[in-house]
Amino acid sequence: MSTVELTKDNFDEVVSGNDFVLIDFWASWCGPCRQFAPVYDAASQRHEDLVFAKVDTEAQPELAAAFEIRSIPTLMIVRDNVAIFAQPGALPEAALEDVIGQARKLDMDEVRKSVEDAKQK
Repeated sequence: MSTVELTKDNFDEVVSGNDFVLIDFWASWCGPCRQFAPVYDAASQRHEDLVFAKVDTEAQPELAAAFEIRSIPTLMIVRDNVAIFAQPGALPEAALEDVIGQARKLDMDEVRKSVEDAKQK
């Protein structure tokens, strides 16, 4: 599956409409972003059941600000409308595969309960 370009106009629709979304926050001038791009694109080919998306932080500063992106590239994973992973830095292929595997194994009922418990404190 090809990656989806996220904008402030389609962000909510794409993230809310899919169970598992990986988001790469990047910019064209960023060397590590350019290094990570082929790794990310290759993973999107291997995991066709997942949505791989990109946010160009230069073109979409509102989205970068909303997620407090301070360093790029930053990879974020959203499952069932819950951000379960966010980490700056270009991941090597093996690390990206590991993160995807761990995210797939998460019990989202437990995650939602943890989020709810944290809100009540």
